[in-house]
Amino acid sequence: MTANSVESRMTAIDDAWLATTQEEILEPDLPIVDPHHHLWDFPFHRYLLHELLEDTGSGHNVRATVFVECGSMYRSAGPEAEAPIGEVEFVNGTAAMSASGRYGETQTCAGIVGFADLTLGAAAEDVLLAEIAAGNGRFRGIRHAAGYDPSPDVRNSHTNPPPGLYGDAAFREGFARLTALDLTFEAWLYHTQLADVVGLAGAFPEARIVLDHVGGPLGIGPYAGRHEEIFPGWRDSVRAIAACENVHVKLGGLGMKVYGFDFHKQDRAPGSDRLAAVWRPYIETCIEAFGPSRCMFESNFPVDKASCSYAVMWNAFKKLASGASEGEKADLFAGTARRFYKLDGE
Repeated sequence: MTANSVESRMTAIDDAWLATTQEEILEPDLPIVDPHHHLWDFPFHRYLLHELLEDTGSGHNVRATVFVECGSMYRSAGPEAEAPIGEVEFVNGTAAMSASGRYGETQTCAGIVGFADLTLGAAAEDVLLAEIAAGNGRFRGIRHAAGYDPSPDVRNSHTNPPPGLYGDAAFREGFARLTALDLTFEAWLYHTQLADVVGLAGAFPEARIVLDHVGGPLGIGPYAGRHEEIFPGWRDSVRAIAACENVHVKLGGLGMKVYGFDFHKQDRAPGSDRLAAVWRPYIETCIEAFGPSRCMFESNFPVDKASCSYAVMWNAFKKLASGASEGEKADLFAGTARRFYKLDGE
């Protein structure tokens, strides 16, 4: 995997379009841990510490964040298997800048999720140990994306995975090394593949797994315009995964263009009411299946920034959680993420 493979999938952010919708911040004091964002510096778009802080500082009480791999700042020299260590080094440097206090109180990149090719089998352990060292106490685990679809209209994950990656013998040998080191695993794949997560979680009941982006319900290519038809099968798969007690889920990612909601095609950026209405079936299904103690709202920025602003997104999440108790809200917005990633207390 190369940074270019990620870059080719991203589109520029239209800040003027996002600014067409402004809202008052709801529950501005509610503590938030954003457990999923990226950092990169591409020719067409830059999203580094200052850009992240502009978003996290837009009105909500974001106390900490977790970085998730995106193929950024890989090492340009040395063995290919060790290239992803460069991303962890880069993000740890950003975290150290944030920890200085110079940029405010938000603990940016308090947790770091990198990448290691688990198909290396037992050899993946050397990369994982190097990333633990490079993270300086902040490295929490890896994501090895497995999104695959035979349609040419659906981009496969930036890892260029084969179908059935999570059941591959070499992958599982590497996964066993990850688990032995008590590192987390982020599962990212499409709704047609969710049985693979059930199989992985069942084979490694001691593993700490989180399902990214509510399980990838596609809405483009052969899946375009079929949200209502696809929903029941996706829901059943989510419930099957939730029966695996070692799996958590991230509530977000629904602003990605692959989900086919086409917010980015509207004349004005959507408001939180519109977002909440469209996302409600997916968010509520996950919360009902997993329970608040295994659910965490996520921004997936700047990818989801193609569809809405950070401030409006978290307003939508707060509207979706409006019926929850104070304890349930504490879990959904911060507590679950803090426990899963073993983040230090404030």
